[in-house]
Amino acid sequence: CVPEGPEDPTRQAAIKRAEKRVAYSRYYVEARRFAAIVSAHFQRAHRRDFVVVTGGGPGIMEAANRGAHDVGARSIGLNITLPNEQAPNPFISPELCLRFRYFGLRKMHFLLRARALVAFPGGFGTLDELFEIWTWAQMGLHAKPCAVLDVEGYYDGLLAFLDHAVKEGFLRPDRRATLLAGTDPGELLDRLAAFRVPPADPVLRRGE
Repeated sequence: CVPEGPEDPTRQAAIKRAEKRVAYSRYYVEARRFAAIVSAHFQRAHRRDFVVVTGGGPGIMEAANRGAHDVGARSIGLNITLPNEQAPNPFISPELCLRFRYFGLRKMHFLLRARALVAFPGGFGTLDELFEIWTWAQMGLHAKPCAVLDVEGYYDGLLAFLDHAVKEGFLRPDRRATLLAGTDPGELLDRLAAFRVPPADPVLRRGE
């Protein structure tokens, strides 16, 4: 049996995965910083105008709850019960930690309680929530801004695809403009504060 050397393909693949994980820590840092900025700005003595709400799990979700915790603010976790998945992270305010069995019901509660949706770097579940809630906004079912925090160009490909959809006529330019993007937490917060909801298409209004 020949011991593995530094050029062994398995070892090289493991090193690349580890390097990626180190790089991904930047996403955690930015999510934590955004949540700290929002919480410090909107949670003051005897007032909680805006409270960070996450899916309550580890990774980026933990980062956002942790950012609120860093500045002594409360935050909410809407966790989901899955066979082999996460438990609630330790930075959620204990009295604001809720558990759900169904994704659809949890998504509904996210939207009911949210004043804005901000998507951090994530995978398929993140895109599912972002696109569904953004679609509801375009249909006039809610008037809440949707945004992505484009850390180190993570969402550049997605934003380019949306611009392509506009060019091909599948997405109206004014609707494309309603998905906000920012590369810095402070910048994105300013864009959210300045957001004004466009009128819904008459043919999409409820009851018509």
